[in-house]
Amino acid sequence: MESPDEMGCQAPERPILCVNNCGFFGREATMNMCSKCYKDTLLTQEQDKLAATSVENIVNGNGKLAVTAGAVDVQVGNVEVNTACPEVPDNSVFGESVEMKAKTGPSRCATCRKRVGLTGFSCKCGNLFCAMHRYSDKHECTFDYRTVAQKAIAEANPVIKADKLDKI
Repeated sequence: MESPDEMGCQAPERPILCVNNCGFFGREATMNMCSKCYKDTLLTQEQDKLAATSVENIVNGNGKLAVTAGAVDVQVGNVEVNTACPEVPDNSVFGESVEMKAKTGPSRCATCRKRVGLTGFSCKCGNLFCAMHRYSDKHECTFDYRTVAQKAIAEANPVIKADKLDKI
């Protein structure tokens, strides 16, 4: 039998704990960090570079001050995002959908009012239905499937009309 040294295989001496003390094992390929800590480190380094270049572009674009990437010290922290919705007239579609979402409670079948949750089926008429009422013939569906199908067929198959020939 050949020894592991003769075959070129080497067994690791002992497992290396992550340098961030998260409790997982690291590798030399990931700078003695576990995979999660290594990904987080790469992400923060990438964000630092992006922030430094964006700051440099803004400053150089105005022509006031030139900043090198090494001189910028950027710290990444939690960012709180506050969004404000502009005032929308009451007759717009967007304003109506915002009002409806604020008023709706749990998802219920439009026919039997049974709670459907994530298993509800949306119909083309715009309502949500349970498994029993999901088909258009099981609820009073107002969607006109016939005209939609006729329009689709008309668009897919245009009328081809040949030019008239002159008679001799």
